[in-house]
Amino acid sequence: MIARVLSAELPSHVGERVRVAGWVHRGRELKSVTFVVVRDRSGLTQVVTSGPAPSEETVVEVTGLVTANPKAPGGVELTEPVLTVLGEAVVPPPFDLYRPTVPATLPTILDSAPVSLRHPLLRARFEISAASVAGFRSALDGLGATEIHTPKIVGSATESGANVFGIDYFGRKAFLAQSPQFFKQAMVGVFERVYEVGPVFRAEPHDTARHLAQYTSLDAEIGFIADHRDVMAVLREAIAGMLSSVAARSEAVALLKAELPEVPAEIPAIHFAEAQKLLGGKDEIDLAPADERWLSEWALREHGSDFLFVTGYPMAKRPFYTHPSPEDPNYSNSFDLLFRGLELVTGGQRLHRHADYLAALAQRGESPEAYQSYLAMFAHGMPPHGGFAIGLERWTARLLGVANIRQTTLFPRDLHRLTP
Repeated sequence: MIARVLSAELPSHVGERVRVAGWVHRGRELKSVTFVVVRDRSGLTQVVTSGPAPSEETVVEVTGLVTANPKAPGGVELTEPVLTVLGEAVVPPPFDLYRPTVPATLPTILDSAPVSLRHPLLRARFEISAASVAGFRSALDGLGATEIHTPKIVGSATESGANVFGIDYFGRKAFLAQSPQFFKQAMVGVFERVYEVGPVFRAEPHDTARHLAQYTSLDAEIGFIADHRDVMAVLREAIAGMLSSVAARSEAVALLKAELPEVPAEIPAIHFAEAQKLLGGKDEIDLAPADERWLSEWALREHGSDFLFVTGYPMAKRPFYTHPSPEDPNYSNSFDLLFRGLELVTGGQRLHRHADYLAALAQRGESPEAYQSYLAMFAHGMPPHGGFAIGLERWTARLLGVANIRQTTLFPRDLHRLTP
């Protein structure tokens, strides 16, 4: 059998008989000739044949002669073809996948995701997402971190909140993990530097364009740090690695008309208290969405940066394991990274001494019994450490200028959607 050739490879095979395979992207029947455009993972192939064209999205295999034609996709087409149907499409797609834009509403796209995501524009978003993950892994590997895989069924809530999905675990109460926080901290005691790419779950009744009940988190935890600024430096390298990997997907970037940002050698930073002054003397414990947008515009105007660190969030807004600022314990050694008007990353330095954890839980009126297995690691000696988490879908949406996070999520899970 002739080896399969991808559409993008055809220009180097002019004059040869080859075999291509893919989906019928579009068929056009004229009086004396039929054009069948076949789509595979690399692009499009025009096939010149006679007779009726198979229905769109039918899976076909075509052997034919690669012939130069400047008007065809890639400058070549297949002539003298032998076309074989491998899998017939008996139901038409919900909208025309061959059109250059997507003529469908978001609910239609999501309801028919296994088919609608075949549209080149929609598919390209997830190429960018995949490239981002590859870049994240490469950057952390280059910094000596070890990839880990932690449980998603846990015995206690990670962040002391009510926003957890409870499950019956063989007659015992358990939860879907809000984050791998406890486990990645434990692994700092083993590997010093770790990272994970995996799902996290938040049972928050949000119905917004920026929240999901399940999303993919890019987590990292780094040991032997001086403070949260060391974590910020690692995050800067991770973001730069992600963007470098995305830039290598030049065809997807061009198709989506994505404007990739520059990552400054040192991302500008502003303390939360100073940010409150810039925002008109506010006295809040968190930033509102409008505040994030204003600060991002300020960073772009004053520093020429699409990125801005906001450091020193009030301890009242941070989880109990956050390290307070030595200068003012009302503030924390933590940060958010804003990107084009939206909070993208949360991170900071963690407590690492056993006694400090007991004191922090007592201050919040929580019993250490619920965190017994977590607290045990600190009784055996842990280095100063900290980490961060990036929401993959939110990152991709912001990078591509997409309004709704569901547009960069393969199969979104929210208040209303459990299928497909």
